[in-house]
Amino acid sequence: MAQPLSPREVFLALVNGVAEGRWDELPDLYADRTHVVHPFDPLRGAALRTRDELREHFTPDDARPRLHRRAANITIHETTDPEVIVAEFEYQGTVADTGEPYALPGIFVLRVRNGEIISSRDYFDHVTGARVRGQLDALVAAVSHIG
Repeated sequence: MAQPLSPREVFLALVNGVAEGRWDELPDLYADRTHVVHPFDPLRGAALRTRDELREHFTPDDARPRLHRRAANITIHETTDPEVIVAEFEYQGTVADTGEPYALPGIFVLRVRNGEIISSRDYFDHVTGARVRGQLDALVAAVSHIG
């Protein structure tokens, strides 16, 4: 039986899988029951708790602009808990249709058990994310209606 992936290896598989568009593989990095939150999401999206919810989350939206990206500036901090890492990184790339460059910084706090993510707090720059996906106006409109 193969040794489960370490938290570091799982994180690298996740960010490189996103960068390379390996959407079908990403849900398998998570446990059947997980807890993934985006605390800086201005729309306050619900936690993702199952692989099926993650499969839907990782399904590409053909209506959005295509993005070329790579994971860069990766720093992984190990903690005193062997299941937990804090990973700083950014996706760097271009919007395929316009060639516009972007850098999207992020920090993940991952708990990995037996090679699967059982919890993750994903901190992203949602304004930049919305801008490069052509959704900034929609985000501003949605946020202005949050009470």
